[in-house]
Amino acid sequence: QVRLVESGGDVAQPGGSLRLSCEISGPHYTRYCLGWFRQAPGKERERVGVVDSRGTNSYLESVQGRFTISQDNYKNMIYLSMTSLKPEDTAMYYCAAVFSRNYCSGANFDYWGQGTQVTVSS
Repeated sequence: QVRLVESGGDVAQPGGSLRLSCEISGPHYTRYCLGWFRQAPGKERERVGVVDSRGTNSYLESVQGRFTISQDNYKNMIYLSMTSLKPEDTAMYYCAAVFSRNYCSGANFDYWGQGTQVTVSS
């Protein structure tokens, strides 16, 4: 049984930084696509960034250069480091995973965490 648990959400000031964590438990897979998504009230969910088992990343254009996804395979953790935060980054952030593939293009994510809230406000 795969389980994803996010943490690290908080209130931050504009221009500040946060790092979100996602712990993945369950069977070990060597091929995967892992992602971070967010959803703000009244808006559709959007894909913030993804990383695949080859180490290839891609990001939403509005966070490019400010957000970075990293992973610690030994600890089965993925992280979302967010810098230069803006009020429009306020949302519930979710991590997600799909296995048995080593690329993210066209991926439908099978597993989701419960979310962690990020609020950017002065």
